[in-house]
Amino acid sequence: MKQKLIIAGLAACLATGITSTFSGCAGDAHNRSTGESIDDRATTSRVKSALSDDTQYKYPDVKVTTFKGTVQLSGFVDTREQKTKAAELAKHVNGVKDIANNITVKP
Repeated sequence: MKQKLIIAGLAACLATGITSTFSGCAGDAHNRSTGESIDDRATTSRVKSALSDDTQYKYPDVKVTTFKGTVQLSGFVDTREQKTKAAELAKHVNGVKDIANNITVKP
């Protein structure tokens, strides 16, 4: 009888541990799943590449971050046209769902 209780207790501990481990991988409104995190890093990389490949501007002072497919552009550019162009370039990158253009035009 004592052995059955020990085995049952171990099984319950293992089941709880497994459930906790897997629930740590799931995303919600405020946290990314592992897959979303990987996708966001790839999207950020593609957007940075698109900005640096632009023949007119290179955007050295623009920072790119991505959360669940929403790309946030921040930093500084010299003109309003550069700010608009950066958002246009980012919008056409694979994996981008939305753009938050928080770039500041230098005075």
